[in-house]
Amino acid sequence: MSTPKSPFTKEQLLPQEEMIEVARKKGKLFIGIPKETHYQEKRVCLTPDAVAALTAHGHRVLLETNAGIGASFSDRDYSEAGAEITNDRTKVFGCPIILKVEPPSLEELEHINPQTVLISALQLKTQSKDYFQELAKKRITALGFEFIRDADGAYPAVRALSEIAGTAAVLIASELMNSVSTQGSGLMMGNISGVPPVEVVIVGAGTVGEFAARSAIGLGANVKIFDNSITKLRCIQTNIGRPLFTSTIQPKNLLKALRRCDVVIGAVRGKNRAPIIVTETMVERMKPGSVIIDVSIDMGGCFETSEITSHDHPTFQKHGVVHYCVPNIPSRYARTSSLSISNIFTPYLLQIGDEGGIENAVRFDRGLKNGLYFYHGILTSKPIADWFDLSYRDINLLIL
Repeated sequence: MSTPKSPFTKEQLLPQEEMIEVARKKGKLFIGIPKETHYQEKRVCLTPDAVAALTAHGHRVLLETNAGIGASFSDRDYSEAGAEITNDRTKVFGCPIILKVEPPSLEELEHINPQTVLISALQLKTQSKDYFQELAKKRITALGFEFIRDADGAYPAVRALSEIAGTAAVLIASELMNSVSTQGSGLMMGNISGVPPVEVVIVGAGTVGEFAARSAIGLGANVKIFDNSITKLRCIQTNIGRPLFTSTIQPKNLLKALRRCDVVIGAVRGKNRAPIIVTETMVERMKPGSVIIDVSIDMGGCFETSEITSHDHPTFQKHGVVHYCVPNIPSRYARTSSLSISNIFTPYLLQIGDEGGIENAVRFDRGLKNGLYFYHGILTSKPIADWFDLSYRDINLLIL
């Protein structure tokens, strides 16, 4: 009787040692938070509570003095939470991880060490080619938090700031209509018995439009929403949970609504620039003393009469209509905005620490990888490469 043949050798059939996966070693992060120097920027990336959570996990946070003062967080609040406070700005920019709200200026980039991890907004439309060349020269790894996706595929940072901008737009309009303001019509957003409600028109049914509608309805206003996407109009009615006046953007219907409204909020985004929806002729036919809040001004504005203003001088009048065209509305409510941004940053920073560094974190988190636009000085974002005519590499070929 022949012995059965085996495809394995005698050595392969011997008992082998079991190979156990080696757990990834947790990393200790050293995070630097410089004070924002961008014009009228008062927000800060981390609140004292967030700093306490990070330091409790063994991470270090170095904060420039008065970095949180614009958001009503004192140095003492941060110090008691475990942060280190310093007057030396260069020392803060020397940390391995830099956390900012606004992207660093070219002058600030000079203070950053090579191989640093930079986490901030990118604001592509305001950048120059020199900015990306400087990042490449210093071999910096950079994350733009407005491009980070969550598990549902949404952009949590963009949505959070859009929620604030939409709610703020209605509060600002209400403030501009009071009689104390020299330009105000004297109307109040409130469902007062026997008094017709204020008419609010919202152009754009995205996140800004949804939260503007929620706030206006909550204050008793009569709301009309215009958008060319039937899906967005359907979603906004579902999310708000009540029937609303919704319409596609047809000039006849829009003009009719604008002639009767007291407030119009523009919240339309475009690919490269916000489309002009409301022409100057339409603005001329609006009621004197009515208010325009152009939330889309950071992308050029969706009103033909819009001009960029600042928090110091936020309004101007044109054809008897008050225009509010400040591009950085969330910074007006710096503490709320800082809390919102901090809630987004903190879990990601803890995740980066648990994974042993930024490289392991982006390897296993697709949403975080989506926010990566520079990896060790190599541009990994095709939109940036196309915009500034730069060469780029696919991040999936660099991180396996």
